[in-house]
Amino acid sequence: MPSPTPARRSRRTLLRTAATGAVAASLLTVPLPGASAAPSTGAVISEVYGGGGNSGATLKNDFIELGNPSGAAFGLTGYSVQYLPGTPGASTQWGVTPLTGSVAPGGRYLVAEAPGAGGTVDLPAADATGTLALSGTSGTVALVNGTAALTCKTAADCAADPRIVDLVGFGTAVVRETAPATGASNTASVARAASLADTDDNSKDLAAGDPTPTNSKGETAGGGSTTPPTTPPTPGPLRIHDIQGTTRVSPKNGQNVTNVPGVVTGVRGYGTKGFWIQDTAPDNDPATSEGVFVYTGSAAPTVKVGDSVLVSAKVSEYYPNSAGGSQSVTELTAPKVTVLSSGNPVPAPVVLDASNIPTAYAPDAAGGSIDNLPLAPSKYALDFYESLEGMNVQVADVPVVQATDKYNELWVDASSADPRTDRGGVVYLGYDKPNSGRIMIQSLPPLTQQPFPVANVGDELTGATAGPLDYNQFGGYTIAANTLGTVQDNGLQREVVDRQLPSELSIATYNVENLDPGDGAEKFDRLAQGVVTNLGSPDIVALEEIQDNNGAVNDGTVDASATVRTFVDAIKAAGGPSYDWRSIDPVDGKDGGEPGGNIRQVFLFNPDRVSFTDIAGGDATTAVDVTGTGKRTSLTASPGRIDPNNAAWTTSRKPLVGQFSFHNKPVFVIANHFNSKGGDQGIDSRFQAPTRSSEVQRQQQAAVEHAFVAKLLDADPNARIVSLGDFNDYQFSPALKTLTAGGVLRDLVNDLPEDQRYSYVYQGNSQVLDHILVSNAFKRQHVRYDVVHINSEFASQASDHDPQIVRIKP
Repeated sequence: MPSPTPARRSRRTLLRTAATGAVAASLLTVPLPGASAAPSTGAVISEVYGGGGNSGATLKNDFIELGNPSGAAFGLTGYSVQYLPGTPGASTQWGVTPLTGSVAPGGRYLVAEAPGAGGTVDLPAADATGTLALSGTSGTVALVNGTAALTCKTAADCAADPRIVDLVGFGTAVVRETAPATGASNTASVARAASLADTDDNSKDLAAGDPTPTNSKGETAGGGSTTPPTTPPTPGPLRIHDIQGTTRVSPKNGQNVTNVPGVVTGVRGYGTKGFWIQDTAPDNDPATSEGVFVYTGSAAPTVKVGDSVLVSAKVSEYYPNSAGGSQSVTELTAPKVTVLSSGNPVPAPVVLDASNIPTAYAPDAAGGSIDNLPLAPSKYALDFYESLEGMNVQVADVPVVQATDKYNELWVDASSADPRTDRGGVVYLGYDKPNSGRIMIQSLPPLTQQPFPVANVGDELTGATAGPLDYNQFGGYTIAANTLGTVQDNGLQREVVDRQLPSELSIATYNVENLDPGDGAEKFDRLAQGVVTNLGSPDIVALEEIQDNNGAVNDGTVDASATVRTFVDAIKAAGGPSYDWRSIDPVDGKDGGEPGGNIRQVFLFNPDRVSFTDIAGGDATTAVDVTGTGKRTSLTASPGRIDPNNAAWTTSRKPLVGQFSFHNKPVFVIANHFNSKGGDQGIDSRFQAPTRSSEVQRQQQAAVEHAFVAKLLDADPNARIVSLGDFNDYQFSPALKTLTAGGVLRDLVNDLPEDQRYSYVYQGNSQVLDHILVSNAFKRQHVRYDVVHINSEFASQASDHDPQIVRIKP
């Protein structure tokens, strides 16, 4: 299974997940003043009146007036104004009035609300009309990006809701910015000054006075008109580096910013829509990024690369996978954009290579968050990438270290300091050696405009690949490339094992990735060709991820005979032997994997070369045991399952053990598929060091199997034992250390040179998930072992795992 994502992803649209208010609040570097919403700039609530039609009132209706202090029109389609009573109860809900149109620069926008029984004067023609009955003395009004009713009922919770553009509490309102505006009555509204200033304190920003409703035409209740003030489109007080700050979380998080200048460096009109801007006048602080992503929501961006723009928006921290511990992306949301000019040169890219990428990967926060630690870009690679977030970057003439996948992505390594595999990838050799130069490449233009290159590990992406530095939940830091280099095909070949000697017993392991009859002939044929041609038709093959006869259909089926028969027939058709097979059906839904699939391990064996010792009694829930001693040592069931009711195997595959005979000598083979890495925090997590929670269960599983192996060896110290399969863990992991403790088994991958220790490629790291371990009865001089690289390094794969094989002389 992939490491460390819990399930194979599906996309091209990236799902955006907002952190809860509590999580968001815990990640702020600067506390929100008074637990209030942030200062608004693109549009504000300029006046609120709830006394319409009440006793003593002149106006017939309540109203809410919006104003726009910026130099660009503020679109309101899809927005709403919402109202909450001053002291909401448990069942109180926000009332909603949807809006359309826009507020002109310096203009006003009038929302007419419910009428009362009295009053003599109509409002001017409203720009929007609702039925909200506002209190004349106490309540809260919010301008909201969206039309779904808010759910917050405290100032702190509302401040944490990124949909709220502006908020006004008046009278004794519980929900307000810092303190409520005072003086509202049947004859008095609360209104901002003509400047529309917003300091985030309702009591200071709004004052009581005669109601002055004004619509978008400048018309007032008396039938006259006013000329709205205008604001020239000039840069506001903040620059991008001020917004990005010197930690991972913006010091302006949750606040609105006005007229932030920048040049557009990249545009994404699909998936997570938006564009990147970068300041052409950087500061001198290497920790502060000069680029930022502007998120346009469901709307495709209308700007072009090279446009010089001013952006008024709300600053937000977006966590692509908050539950999984991902880094955040500082974004500008709900943007209002003014294009000043077009065709401007974009800032020169920062070239990423070994000269500036630190070898050390991340600061250690003892498992805690590094969000608020000051960035040290010259010391840690994660800090270095974060300091460039959103900026134009480039790699040139870099090796491909993970092949093009079905999502049109690949990985390169920009640091020559990272250790290479013997076939051109980078090898993962320890938790403290994550390889800091790995980076994902995606194409920013649509594929119809810029086809994505197909590359294998060991190829080279020549020339320049450049674009904004993004971050996503599937790969961490990613170049969203406007310009893609050219693939130099270095001719990587699929490996073929050398000839097996007649005196050798060959045993292989192969994770066939959720194989079921519905996969079609092509997959079966490719897997079969791998067994016959690349593995040389081993005497025994331990298969992992064999699904039941109808795959992911969740109808109680557990029988996998059709799946195995189809595969065996494909192997025969490819020129291989007529394999026999043994397995045990699991209890429906108890062994994890794809729901309904009931994956399990299966032994294939060539009866012309090796015999299987059938011993009745094995089933899904009966534990196999050891009987006899010395040369009479035997299993109590073959095939059997090792301690299947032990809690260590909850929602996970139980080891399948079989007793074989080769040249009249017993060989005990254990087929494994330990629990997946789902739920682990990634290498690039904001929690450092990351928590690998799934390791606990695998270590428990290893302990259970270790006890069984030890029991076999107690019965016969010379027992010939082979334990193999997909252990979902590394050779240096606690699980493998537990399984090999006391020297009961030897992990053969450690006999290979370091640059050959891998069977799987994940996020650009060539790593070991599959293993073959043997007991000491097999002397080193009688063992030939290899990982056969036919899948993991290639864009075209029959499975995501490489098979392994051992040839032994018992």
